[in-house]
Amino acid sequence: MNPSVHPSCVVEDGARLGAGVAIGPFCHIGAGVEIGDGATLLSHVVVGGRTRIGARARIFPFAAVGLPSQDIKAALAQGALTIGHDCVIREGVTINAGAGEGTRIGARCVFLAASHVAHDCRLGDDVILSNQVLLGGHVEIGDHAMIGGATAVHQNVRIGAHAFVGGLSGVEADVIPFTLASGNRAHLFGLNRVGLQRRGFAPERIERLRRAYRLLFAREARALSERIDCLSRDFAGDADIAAIIEFLRAPSTRPLCAPRARAESP
Repeated sequence: MNPSVHPSCVVEDGARLGAGVAIGPFCHIGAGVEIGDGATLLSHVVVGGRTRIGARARIFPFAAVGLPSQDIKAALAQGALTIGHDCVIREGVTINAGAGEGTRIGARCVFLAASHVAHDCRLGDDVILSNQVLLGGHVEIGDHAMIGGATAVHQNVRIGAHAFVGGLSGVEADVIPFTLASGNRAHLFGLNRVGLQRRGFAPERIERLRRAYRLLFAREARALSERIDCLSRDFAGDADIAAIIEFLRAPSTRPLCAPRARAESP
């Protein structure tokens, strides 16, 4: 099936449109853009730079995708952006390209109205950004993570898989997988129990995560490295705990998000 392009659109020479792509009124598609089969751009969408958009994407009015970074030091360098299949990009969303390998977004992600993804971010599969979420440059977000509305995430922060960040939060520290964080500045409230249950985590699996969380954030005066070693020893062979340990041992320039002094029960 040939692409359907409204007569009011500008599609520059060199752009590649897959089978069944539908582009509505007043869109502008740059020369370096590739749009996968069955994608739909409703109207007034701008896609530029070296951008690849996966199959069956749905992009709503006034979104700007793949344009140069807003990083002043980067000037207007044209970077790259890759978006996986079946993503939804709602009204007024901005997703900037990055330098080098660029910004990379997984499959089935949802970006609600006026959310922003800055340069060189890495988002996994099934990530949801609610309305007006702001990601600084080089942010990394794991699979199935959800970020509540009007939350700002500091540059270089990592948010682990299956984590949930509550709305109106300011996140300046790394959030480990499977947890719930909220506040300004954000701190941990325990496990993301509701999200884990909705994704079919068995009660025993959640209980093991709860035990690991308590061990990791125990009030005992032990170094974090010792607590990580305890996790590795006490939960050997557990894939979920291994994911937490891998997250904690990975290089990072940000501090670790933790419970407040009077820790809430997960």
